[in-house]
Amino acid sequence: MMANSIAAWRDKFRQFVRDRAGNVAITFAIATLPVIGVVGAAVDFSHGNSVRAAMQNALDSTALMLARDAATLSNADLQTKALNYFTALFTRPEAKNIAISATYTSSSGSQVVVNGSATVDTGLMSAIGIRQMTINGTATSKWGNTRLRVALVLDNTGSMADYGKMTALKSATHSLLNQLQSAASTNGDVYVSIIPFTTVVNVGSSNNGQSWLDWSDYGSCSGGWTTAYDWTKAHCSADGGTWTTYSSSQKSSWKGCITDRGNLTGPDTTNNYDTNVTAINSSVAASKYPAVDYSIGGWNYCTLPQAMGLTYSWSSLSSLVDSMQPGGATNQNIGLQVGWASLTGLGPFSAPAEDSNYTYQHVMILLTDGLNTQNRWYGDGGSVGSSDDAKIDAREALTCANFKAASTTNILYTIQVNTDGDPTSTLLQNCASTSDKFYLLTSSSGIADVFTQIGTNLSKLRVAN
Repeated sequence: MMANSIAAWRDKFRQFVRDRAGNVAITFAIATLPVIGVVGAAVDFSHGNSVRAAMQNALDSTALMLARDAATLSNADLQTKALNYFTALFTRPEAKNIAISATYTSSSGSQVVVNGSATVDTGLMSAIGIRQMTINGTATSKWGNTRLRVALVLDNTGSMADYGKMTALKSATHSLLNQLQSAASTNGDVYVSIIPFTTVVNVGSSNNGQSWLDWSDYGSCSGGWTTAYDWTKAHCSADGGTWTTYSSSQKSSWKGCITDRGNLTGPDTTNNYDTNVTAINSSVAASKYPAVDYSIGGWNYCTLPQAMGLTYSWSSLSSLVDSMQPGGATNQNIGLQVGWASLTGLGPFSAPAEDSNYTYQHVMILLTDGLNTQNRWYGDGGSVGSSDDAKIDAREALTCANFKAASTTNILYTIQVNTDGDPTSTLLQNCASTSDKFYLLTSSSGIADVFTQIGTNLSKLRVAN
């Protein structure tokens, strides 16, 4: 009897334990629901933010692309284009119920506003009854108050023939011109000049009667121990040669090349004409552009295409690019100084008047594949790193500093295409307006990517997000 009572009591205790265990499990499950909710929210919100960031990038790009044509589109066409642009850019399949709307207004300046929304299914949060989250974004593009003036200062020296650099430069420049053309809503919003350079720049033989030309360095060298690079009086004299200035009648055979402003024997360090855009004084030879023959060792290297001042004739600019060919030594400074002159209308160029109702950005893009080897006074055109080359660098450093100091609207990009293992150019690094505007490339294939990046940056200046 006693044994049966103990056995019965034991069975009841075991049943009690089992019942308590069940209650504990239920209690634990209920207690973990908030934890699951918190963890789920963190995971799902992180995913949602990733989708939202992708949406915002797509909305920004859509607004930018709509800006050019928005003023000429009907509302229906504006909505269609907005949706087409967005869906081409937004590649997140987990986003559902996508809705895109665009609005164009012209009051207080033209602008396009693009709004977007979508839903994203949740994962862990669905356990607490939240099965979807909504993401939203908006982007605004304003334009009409900023205009661009861009000078492309492009190396056409002999080494550009190597490693496909000239071919790559032409292709990249065509693409950049297309980007800049697309950034213009109307003619005149964007002007571009192109300055091909070597040791000289070609401003066109038809200018041989212009008062901004100085003819005292237009001649030839004979005698001395070498005449290979003696195309100015200073070089000829340094090599012990005899300089002969051409007669006035020979001006008609001038091929259009000019070199650094300054004195016959060296830069004018008082006025620094070779490093700025100080106005030309008809009575001061140093302020003028010297006409030069630029015949080297019996070869004529004034084969550069004629530099083109500011224009929005995109076909003319493209034709100039097609005619570029490599030949000659490197003087980056003449390219920079003449490029700056093209932006201001100095000497060979005229610059369209600027409308006070607009803000203007003045941009120079210098691309070169070599280091400086010769200017009007210094260097032999061949070896790199001589004391003469350092003197050329010093003149260029002044030009860069003067350009940047002249206006807060002046922007300078520099690109070194270093396929020959030259040292990274500290000069070009310092010349750039900011460190992110200097690019070092080790192959010609990188030119296209850099020009596209710069074109995008300039388009954003024109169309402000």
